[in-house]
Parts: sequence; structure tokens; C-alpha cells
Amino acid sequence: MLLTNIKVASEQVSFLQAVRQGLGQQQGLFFPTSWPKLDIEQLLNLDFIPRSSQILHALIGDELSYAEVEAMVAAAFNFPAPLMPISENLHCLELFHGPTLAFKDFGARFMAQALAKAQQGKKTTIVTATSGDTGAAVAHAFYRQPGVNVVILFPKGKISPLQEKLFTTLGENITALAVDGDFDQCQALVKQVFDQTELVQKLNINSANSINISRLFAQICYYFEAVAQVPASERKQLVFAVPSGNFGNLTAGLIAKALGLPIKRLLAATNNNDTVPRYWRSGQWQPKPTVATLSNAMDVSAPNNWPRVEALLAQGVIQRSDIATVAIDEDDTKLGIKQLAQAGYTSEPHAAVAFKALKRNVQQDELGIFLATAHPAKFKEQVENILGTPLSLPEALSRCAAEQSLSVNIAADFAALQQVLLGLDLA
Repeated sequence: MLLTNIKVASEQVSFLQAVRQGLGQQQGLFFPTSWPKLDIEQLLNLDFIPRSSQILHALIGDELSYAEVEAMVAAAFNFPAPLMPISENLHCLELFHGPTLAFKDFGARFMAQALAKAQQGKKTTIVTATSGDTGAAVAHAFYRQPGVNVVILFPKGKISPLQEKLFTTLGENITALAVDGDFDQCQALVKQVFDQTELVQKLNINSANSINISRLFAQICYYFEAVAQVPASERKQLVFAVPSGNFGNLTAGLIAKALGLPIKRLLAATNNNDTVPRYWRSGQWQPKPTVATLSNAMDVSAPNNWPRVEALLAQGVIQRSDIATVAIDEDDTKLGIKQLAQAGYTSEPHAAVAFKALKRNVQQDELGIFLATAHPAKFKEQVENILGTPLSLPEALSRCAAEQSLSVNIAADFAALQQVLLGLDLA
């Protein structure tokens, strides 16, 4: 299956070429223009690995054999995504059981497998920005992978200390850059890198943000896993609430619906960085300066995946009525954490945003599923302050908490970033 550059329709590439390139000409995103027909009922009767393998092979096409895709999926998705009941018509899809305790493990680990197929022995430099969880997931997915250097930009002082420790303490082929700015500035620097054709070719530069199609495709699979855990008799009225920052997660859910998964609608739940909810109401795309919130991984004012949502709407496979948008403020986020605790469930700010959006929107005859994108212990201080009770650290966090950060401070300046990139060991 060929993928088309959303901005430059004449640029069409294969899956592995899109994985290698990351972005197309004019910083355009690669995306399918048509979608495979799937036997949804048959898929929902399968286990997670064989189901995901069938979905991804159908999306990728014959460039990779089914056996190759299945091996990639088995290596990447070696942890569960359980659906946890909260109340009679509300469930939580836990996506934080991977090695870095965040949903990004699904996409990053599958991308690592895909890039190993795509790079054909060439040394690759991955340059990516993180608003919280991407950094750790990408760093761990590619840590010590031969032929790969990883450079991660993050907004200094604007992600949780434990999120930061998960990727700034690794060293070796992982370089962490603490940028004096916000996430949107980090993302802009990454995009600037891709405009430098000579630099991109010299270092064979790629990106591991959700702009990379391999990460996006991987995320589709856990929507199917969620629905597979719902009794068949209750699958007619499913509403998903998705904590939304860069909008890759929502896009994956919309693709799942376009492929035939029985989702009634999806709620794009943002925090105070509410560009999309305002746009959905007014039709005016007007990003404001990014503001810091409790749900810091969603502190994004110009979400990079939004053009893919527009593409799905333009293709006619998703209707405007399939999407609802809602912004949840800080007080409601805290309230969500408290309400979930009262229901016997310990959560964190991002899931709380989705939970509150769902509470506002789900109807009595509907079954609501909100996505928990990170382990609450990654936001230990915030959750403890809100609930007034101590949280214990899982082993993955307690192991890195005491280690020294190896991050390097840089200005939000392209020349500073270029100097770091040119100084990498390319042997």
C-alpha cells in the first residue's frame, strides 16, 4: 500500500520508506488515501498479537510478509492493555503496562522494529521532541540498538521529574536535550531539522514522534483490544474519551473506526491548551501560547497530527458527528482524580481529563471507555498532593529515580541543536 504526502500529493512512498523518512516534502505527513476491508468480528475473536498482526499487515501491504509483521508485533507488544471497570457504564483502558509505563511504548517499540527493517544497514539519527512520555518510550525502544543515535528534545522544567529520569539517565546512544522553552518550540526545532536537506542526508535523520506512520499504525491496535474485552452484546454504543495533546492517539482511534471497529464516537479531551475544541466550535484555527498544566504531556497548542484528522474527514470515512471535543480545566482535572479515587481507582492527570470529558458526554445507554496513558506514579507528586495519600513507585521508576540526569541544557535555537547533531558519533 502506498502512502501519500498530505501536503504534496505527488509524493507517494511505501510503508518502509515512510518509516525511514518520517516527514515528506514541505514537512507533510504520510497517510493512506484508502483503507483495507477487515473482518471485524473475526478479528475481535483473536488474541492481541495475532489480531494486531492481521490489522498491521493489512495496513502495510505486501512489502512485509505476514510472518515478518507478526514477529515485529510479538517483540513490540509484549505487555497487556487491560480494560478496567470503574462503574456500570464507565471503563478505563490501561495503556501503561509497558517498560516505560506509558501508552507510547506501543508505538515506539513497533517503530523500533519497523526501522530495523527499513534502515538497510545505514546508521540512523532519530531526532524527536517530547512533552512527557514519548521521550522515555523512544529512548528505551532504541536503547543500544545498533546503528541508531537518538536525540530527544524536551521543555526544561515542564515535564514531571520521573518522566524525565526515565530517559535522561540512559546515556550511550541516547542524547537528552533540555530546551529553554515549551514543547511547541521543541517540536518546531525538530521540524526545522527536516528542512535542512543536507543535514538530514548527512546524518540520515528520522523522527520518532507520532508523525511517523509506524507509531500511528501501532496505536490502532489497542482500540481493537479494548473492544475485544467488551461483551459482544455491549459493543453497539461505545464512546471513547482520548486525552489529546499531539492528536496521534485520537487519529489512531478514528482510523480504527474507519476500519469498521464499532465505535459510536470519540471525544477529544484537551486541557487548557484547547486549540482543537475552539476550532471545532468556531472554524478558526487559532493556537495560543502553550500554558503549563497538570496534564503536561498534553501541553500542545499546535497538534501535529491534526492534518490527518482533516484527511479522514475529507476522505469521507469519518464524519464530523463522529468526533466531540471538550476542554477540561485544572480544577476539573483535580476533581477527576478525586472522583476516581472515591470509586477505588488511583489515576493521574491525563486519564482524569479523559474521564471528566466522558462523564460530561456519555449517555445512559452508552458504554464509555477512557484511555489511561500513563502510570499514576509517573506523576507521584501531583497525585499525592491532590489525594493526600502516598503512592509507591513501581520498579521501573524506583530504579531510575536515584540516578543522575545526563541531559544537556540548550537554548531554543536551531544553531545550538545543529551543533549537537554534528557532534554525534557516527561511527
